[in-house]
Amino acid sequence: MLNKVPEVTIWFWVIKILCTTVGESFADWIDMKLGVGLVNTAWIFTAVFVVVLAIQLRLKRYVPFPYWLTVVVVSVTGTLYTDILTDRLNVPLWISSAVFSVLLAVVFGVWWLRERTLSIHSVTTLPRESFYWLAVLVTFALGTATGDWTLELTGWSPGASVLLPLGLITAITLLWRFGANPVLSFWLAYILTRPLGANIGDWLASPKTAQNPGDPTGLDLGTFTTSLIFLGLILATVLHLTVTRSDVTETHEATHTPPVPSNPRKEHTALACFVLLAVATAGLLFWAHSRPHVGPAPEEDNTSAVQMAPGQAVKKFPPSKVTALKTLATTSLHDTHAGNPTGAHAAAQSLRDLWDADQDSLQPLDQTGWTSIDAQMDKVLETFGIDHSNPPMSPTQQEKELTTLLTDLG
Repeated sequence: MLNKVPEVTIWFWVIKILCTTVGESFADWIDMKLGVGLVNTAWIFTAVFVVVLAIQLRLKRYVPFPYWLTVVVVSVTGTLYTDILTDRLNVPLWISSAVFSVLLAVVFGVWWLRERTLSIHSVTTLPRESFYWLAVLVTFALGTATGDWTLELTGWSPGASVLLPLGLITAITLLWRFGANPVLSFWLAYILTRPLGANIGDWLASPKTAQNPGDPTGLDLGTFTTSLIFLGLILATVLHLTVTRSDVTETHEATHTPPVPSNPRKEHTALACFVLLAVATAGLLFWAHSRPHVGPAPEEDNTSAVQMAPGQAVKKFPPSKVTALKTLATTSLHDTHAGNPTGAHAAAQSLRDLWDADQDSLQPLDQTGWTSIDAQMDKVLETFGIDHSNPPMSPTQQEKELTTLLTDLG
């Protein structure tokens, strides 16, 4: 095969940042604005990723449209995986960052041991391309985790947060021009484009005035408009590259001067500068974290909490299913009121299990109704500490949320 990855020109970085912005805004729009839900959105994009990757792997050379379509889908998918760990499984962002860092190191290690190169200029076999896309997926997940962790540590707004990855990418570019290892420079910059693009997306989409303390603020374009703008820019750039073929490796090599051989002394000096840059970044984050600030409010997968009249949400559901749910909710409520926390917790857990088991049959009947009940169900589970990291709340709070659920169930 010819090289399956485009030449790293300015167009490569422009379109890569555009893709990362779409990964943030488009995932949020489908999950929150359409009420599809975080997990369901992840399943959808995982399936789409498998399809577009299969198409990409079947090609024998680099073709702009399928390649960048795969990058867009990977950006959304990697973002969703990290969001599920954070928002649904309550995994701390520092743990996600550490896990994805180790996973990326493993991918690079196996790739190197098998192929003896990590250069994207030699992606000319199926194994190398497979390693490449796996590494890209992990970099998006890692970039999402580290970017969100930075916001959590510092309380910076998305607009201000753009400056950190932008400054680091600029420093890496200068060190690369000085003589740093090009493969290491590439992958470091590649990871940093994810928080850069995500912060740009958040800045454009976030409202101008924070609704709650610590919420991000921006230009209030909304996630849909932001996604539409950047998808249009991506399409225009891809069309330009398709016509000019300026990013095809073979074309680029025929019209440009061969790269200068590496200088081991300069590489070692640049490597030391990378280490100093990492230490300085850690010091900056530690300083920002120690300053008084309000961190961003945690994102929740409950944007679909549509307020509906009592019984309206379950109107299209089979009565027998609704009765079974009401029975368990009533049992939990009675046990809570009677001072039987063990029985109340067990009934709430059975309620959760029944609701999850019936999702595939109930959700297609009424998406709006299902998401409304699901949001209230999550509030009930939170009061018992089920599927949430918090300890059980007071019986009064448990009774309140169970009563609201029973009202919604009619």
